[in-house]
Amino acid sequence: MLAGCAGPGDGSRKHAADAKGSADAKGTAGRSGAAGAPTGTQSPAGRPAPAERAGDLPGLGPRTRAEVPRDAEQVVVVTGNGRNATRSSVVLYERSAAEGTTGDREGDADGGPTWRAGPSWKAHNAARGWTDHHRQGDLRSPIGVFPLTDAGGKLPDPGTRLTYDHAEQGFTITGTGAEGEPLAGAFDYVVAINYNRKAGTSPRDWTRPLGEDRGGGIWFHVDHDGPTQGCVSLSKAHMRKLLRTLDPARHPVVVMGPSDSLAR
Repeated sequence: MLAGCAGPGDGSRKHAADAKGSADAKGTAGRSGAAGAPTGTQSPAGRPAPAERAGDLPGLGPRTRAEVPRDAEQVVVVTGNGRNATRSSVVLYERSAAEGTTGDREGDADGGPTWRAGPSWKAHNAARGWTDHHRQGDLRSPIGVFPLTDAGGKLPDPGTRLTYDHAEQGFTITGTGAEGEPLAGAFDYVVAINYNRKAGTSPRDWTRPLGEDRGGGIWFHVDHDGPTQGCVSLSKAHMRKLLRTLDPARHPVVVMGPSDSLAR
């Protein structure tokens, strides 16, 4: 039984899966809700130094900008429509060279990074919106900045440079979601979001550094036309595009939350 990201998780609709750890089942570091608390940028090699400037990333306030790692050259910004809303927009930003590059970093004339925006994609987030302090079963997506290191799915690798766990049975899910929509195919492609998980492992790994009560199994996965239990879901075409674009050499991260939280 999967108490997870792809369905409502409140017992109102029953669904099953073979993917242990594939959804919001058990709980790497995210926001604790306290001012100055660490976000999910922890990695096995230690937390990267924050970016000096991420000012060209629209919608991000100074606190959020400071949490974007300095070495991140791909930033996926997930902007929720409201703290309790289930709809979001997703934009992939990539740092690009610009006139005025100084030192060994790309940037504008003042030495800051210049970002190129991709298209805006429609997405779903959790059934009860967002939270600064995610807990197991709260049906809210965690707010924060989290690395993206690992992927997988029921379908074969579509050409990603991330490590990819292809497991036809391991990513199987059945049943219906919060609005009665079928969940089949939701885990055809997934990208693990490094909230309360061990980076460098399959998305199905159940290791929860913060403990099981803090939830986990937060993924990007294929949209099933309804809200999730904590993940962010995109159309299959957009999931394939995301997988093919993310490059571990560029240290991708996701910045996710409602617009008012990201503007802090």
